[in-house]
Amino acid sequence: MNLKTLISMLDSDALDQVENPSDQTDFKRILPFILLHFAALSALLVSFSWACVALLAFSYVIRMFAITAFYHRYFSHKTFKTSRPVQFIFAFLGCASVQRGPLWWASHHRQHHRFSDQKDDAHSPVQRSFWYSHMGWFLTEKHFPTNKKYVRDWMKFKELVFLNRFDWFAPVVYALLIIAFGKLSSMYFPELGLTAGNAFVWGFIISTLILYHGTFTINSLAHKYGSRTYETRDQSRNNFWLALITLGEGWHNNHHHYPNTIRQGFRKRELDVTYYILYMMKCVGLVSDFKALPKNLK
Repeated sequence: MNLKTLISMLDSDALDQVENPSDQTDFKRILPFILLHFAALSALLVSFSWACVALLAFSYVIRMFAITAFYHRYFSHKTFKTSRPVQFIFAFLGCASVQRGPLWWASHHRQHHRFSDQKDDAHSPVQRSFWYSHMGWFLTEKHFPTNKKYVRDWMKFKELVFLNRFDWFAPVVYALLIIAFGKLSSMYFPELGLTAGNAFVWGFIISTLILYHGTFTINSLAHKYGSRTYETRDQSRNNFWLALITLGEGWHNNHHHYPNTIRQGFRKRELDVTYYILYMMKCVGLVSDFKALPKNLK
């Protein structure tokens, strides 16, 4: 691994200086991504308890919500408002999902909507293969940088710029908190069977991997499999099973038909857990100013 690669892993802004970036997988820089998948085998080396499963589920849901509600519906589409502290907390949790920073995520998503299923859509399964749209696109040098022209509105927040530039910071802190939780649990609640080791493996490593591929399915599968309620200019689909594992993001055809709303499940039968949680947050004053569906939308 050369110095350039190491610097780019520690400071994502260094990637802005790359001339003629390659569209091929950069195996040196994505080594941590590859190693994380192999690290799942460590589950065979640590003890197991049902508390591990509960921690895995909690870690999955809270970070999936940070991605769906904040990375997507807030930072990408501005479908509601919140305070600066809440904005930072969920930007941190989204970044802790190890899916890069909030500005990087929002910039690529805004570009996706502008060029959906066209040549300049970075993760269209219509334009490229399943695996490229699922995860190959963000493993390339071409798509490492944050396209800042799409997120000038968020660049004024120094804390967001920090999280985005040093996108390893939040995952490291989050992993340490998981380890600390496991250690404290073993000391004060040993009957749960949690330790620093198995909490890290199940609550961070395995939870992160499931979170990865759950999120990625919206790129790779939600433009291929499901129903099309609306005739959009792309191939977006509604898929109940994808909505289930992504807390509501699977109503992708709805979203591409009318992205400027906080809801993605437009109908009562369309499960949208992200919206339900946001609604509860609104009731206690944590979020506000929901962009609702137009009354005439059918």
